[in-house]
Amino acid sequence: MARRPCPTVFTSGPHNSSVKKGKYLKYCHHSSLVDKGDSAKTHLSGLSQDDTDWTELPSLALLLIFKHLTLYERARAAQVCCSWHKIYQMPQLWQSFDFVIAHPQWSSLQPTPPALIHYILKHHAQHLRFVTFKVDSCRESAETACQILSQLVHCSLKTLQLMSSAKPSFLQLDPSQFVSALTLVIDKCHSLSSLAIEETPVDDPSLQLLATNSSNSLEFLEMKSCPRVSARGIQAVADHCHRLCELSLNYHLLNDDLLLALSTEEHAILKFLRVEISSEEDVQALSVHHIAPESWESLINHSPAMALVMYVFVSQDDNLGEFFGGIIPVTHLYFGNHMPKVTLGKVAQNCPRLTELVINSNGNSLIDNEIVAVAKNCKKLSSLGLGISELSCSALVQLAKICGPRLKELYVMEESLVEDEHYDIAHAAAEISRCIGQDWGPDVMPVW
Repeated sequence: MARRPCPTVFTSGPHNSSVKKGKYLKYCHHSSLVDKGDSAKTHLSGLSQDDTDWTELPSLALLLIFKHLTLYERARAAQVCCSWHKIYQMPQLWQSFDFVIAHPQWSSLQPTPPALIHYILKHHAQHLRFVTFKVDSCRESAETACQILSQLVHCSLKTLQLMSSAKPSFLQLDPSQFVSALTLVIDKCHSLSSLAIEETPVDDPSLQLLATNSSNSLEFLEMKSCPRVSARGIQAVADHCHRLCELSLNYHLLNDDLLLALSTEEHAILKFLRVEISSEEDVQALSVHHIAPESWESLINHSPAMALVMYVFVSQDDNLGEFFGGIIPVTHLYFGNHMPKVTLGKVAQNCPRLTELVINSNGNSLIDNEIVAVAKNCKKLSSLGLGISELSCSALVQLAKICGPRLKELYVMEESLVEDEHYDIAHAAAEISRCIGQDWGPDVMPVW
């Protein structure tokens, strides 16, 4: 059979001149196919590896093999014969792709070769279903990503993710440029199930178009740090996309109307609600509006197993203390900055559903009473991480006794533990291990 040349876009790696017809066994083995399909089993049964003509495998078997290869390996395999080259062109192999747009001299990202991008847009754009854009912090990279995105109007995307390795990237663009590219795709895609547009200039009209076109398909939406979106825009999504089960947003977009919309009978059970409190706008919202207990209760009644994840990156004690002054059904709570001692006490009182608590820093005051209160009141707590803090060995042992084996993860720096008259660090570690049913020891701060 005539050999097909490997497309030039994939020939950046070394070649192996020993690859011959029927002998391409370097990357694939028929043993990986035996549980993948009956036709593959039937064809391979009774044949030994020595007498199998690999060029005559059925299309299903070849397709399964190709799915296990990287792009470069697929292109190498496509050189073997016409039948393998035909498999290489099958739409099933081009449904998922990550476009990496970056300047190699400025970024650690390995960019996608321009020739490969051109090849995909020319031959396989209509086959794409799952697309990710990864860009560096350069404005030019974000502009290139938008240009590529605007050309995906003939495919039926299922998932779309826009990621920046560093800020601000997409936020540097002219908002109309980004919105134009995004709405072109949204307008043509009526089955989008997952959309991640974090740190982008997306706006309310874009979300309203999304709510209209993907009302019966959208299940996941992530849009934290999108300064041009208002509560009205996210409300449109909640009102129309009743299959939505995972939502990530900033706190200033959260309100009673949104929670009540997510709690209606026709709405899907919410699995994850991720809320970030980080920007100045979020901090202002802490003192401007509060979520009514009835709204939280309505949401929990509708989605009792929902994970409410909160990321807090503010240090103003007054705002945080007021925020945690009432019952909040948070399950996973992460403090990225300094968390005041008084705030930890209020978390212990008002977060009864808490299962995971991570604190980056708590200063140099003992938090014994607050940590013990968390253990007593948060009866589902199974994971605790403490960064720079001060905690006596006795208090940590008491926490382990209260939580027992349900405490699956416990991360405490050895430098944060204060030995007392009852326990030194070694004896505390032994007692904690006994209480939680697994070997435990404090972590040691690395020396660079």
